Amino acid sequence: MAVNNLVSIIMPSYNSESTISESIASVICQKYSDWELIIVDDRSVDNTWKVIQKYADEYENIHVYQNKNNQGAGASRNFAIEKAKGRFIAFLDSDDLWTEDKLSEQIAFMLENDYPLTYTHYSRFNSDGELNVVTAPEYTTYKKLMYSNVIGCLTAVYDTKVLGKRYMPLIRKRQDMGLWLEILKDTPKAYCLPKTLAKYRMDTGMTSNKFSVLSYQWRFYRDVVGLNIPRSMFTFSVYAVKGTMKHRSKRKS
Repeated sequence: MAVNNLVSIIMPSYNSESTISESIASVICQKYSDWELIIVDDRSVDNTWKVIQKYADEYENIHVYQNKNNQGAGASRNFAIEKAKGRFIAFLDSDDLWTEDKLSEQIAFMLENDYPLTYTHYSRFNSDGELNVVTAPEYTTYKKLMYSNVIGCLTAVYDTKVLGKRYMPLIRKRQDMGLWLEILKDTPKAYCLPKTLAKYRMDTGMTSNKFSVLSYQWRFYRDVVGLNIPRSMFTFSVYAVKGTMKHRSKRKS
């Protein structure tokens, strides 16, 4: 049973000792006080577990767990969702940040409009500072999201009072896109609060081989969504074109 308007914040961690304290601090500093933070460590081999245990000892609304073996971010998030007591489920990775008004503004936006799934704009940053702001469209649908995942996981919140608890598919990548698509089968639209309320960390170690990314996206359409080959080819082509346009606009900004 969800507790009032409690927000359960889902945070997977893996070898995050250098960044996770800053991420946790951005939660602790929220103007919205009715939250719990659930951190699931995926068998880190650095000091991440010790770091998060200290926060759990100090704050009664921070709960930490550790997987028995390395399972990936999707499984870690799902375990945290199982443990969640809140009406609202939000996501923040262990190297990303929120602005202090993120929850207060977004929860008010959802309650005032009866929106079960929402997202916001976010900025990208690295050790040299902010790179650019990633703006999201006013709304998205199942069909639109299939062509372009415009919902940044660090910005998303969904309402379990309307949707029930929803879990991510157990795949190594694109878990969030899989979750949004499942939700959008049951609600016509997800809506954007047009404010920059989160910060996505970009590091050199996070860059991915473009062929590998595209190859996985193809498998996602075939194996996770279950599209046939002709439909997969069309959807994949639109996705690739939109991705190219997005990256070009980022370089210009």
